[in-house]
Amino acid sequence: MSSKYEVPKVWKHVEGNGGKFAGINRPTAGARVEKQLPVGEHPFQLYSLATPNGVKVTIMLEELLELGIKEAEYDAYLINIGEGDQFTSGFVSINPNSKIPALVDKNNGNPISIFESGSILLYLAEKFDKFLPEDISKKTEVMNWLFWQVGSAPYLGGGFGHFYAYAPEHFEYPIDRFTMETKRQLDLLDKELANKKFIAGDEYTIADMAIYPWYGALVEGKLYDAAEFLAVHEYKNLVRWAQEISQRKAVKRGRLVNRSWGEEDQQVVERHSSKDFEGKNLNI
Repeated sequence: MSSKYEVPKVWKHVEGNGGKFAGINRPTAGARVEKQLPVGEHPFQLYSLATPNGVKVTIMLEELLELGIKEAEYDAYLINIGEGDQFTSGFVSINPNSKIPALVDKNNGNPISIFESGSILLYLAEKFDKFLPEDISKKTEVMNWLFWQVGSAPYLGGGFGHFYAYAPEHFEYPIDRFTMETKRQLDLLDKELANKKFIAGDEYTIADMAIYPWYGALVEGKLYDAAEFLAVHEYKNLVRWAQEISQRKAVKRGRLVNRSWGEEDQQVVERHSSKDFEGKNLNI
């Protein structure tokens, strides 16, 4: 197969090489700007953006609050990844990987920093003993699907999403390659949900919270504007599951937190209490 690109012996970074995030992407880690993060009054401090990974955590926190667990109250501050907020010294001190979301548990004066969305879900589930079964068999099934999501979503987001929605040009090979894998993953979930109410069985768990913002949003037409391209109507069991999850009160609230786009009544740029949802359109 012919190609105009000749692979160099040693790769070198070229500034502004195209794509939505070309202006901030670099092959180095660490803080770029000295700036501290704001801190609110609640036990948990969330620094995030309403991307699928960010929504996982706000759904979890809102689900805990829906159960009446006041100890899960949180302040949510916007991290604008397009502007490079994730590279401030304050954020990097919480998450050296400079990716949202990042959470701080004040922990009665002995703060704990948690990063990676899957790790945050597991931390909160274990701390409050919710949305994670005690039975070893059921718990293992939840963990199987939680880790599946962590390992699979990069193919959907960084693979399919990048080349289909964000790359400066469309190329057949990467779109075909990642579309095939994305549809395989959708088919997998659809087959699993044929005889189960939720991803790991009859209980709603952190596995559902992890998978819904990516794959649920995708089949609902809320991600990459790719529902028709992927023929998501084929995955009837997955669509059924996604529609059921989307009607949960906590999910409706969680999707709005740290959202800075869309209509004004669909945004809760910062969240400090339940009052921040007053007058908002939760049916996005």
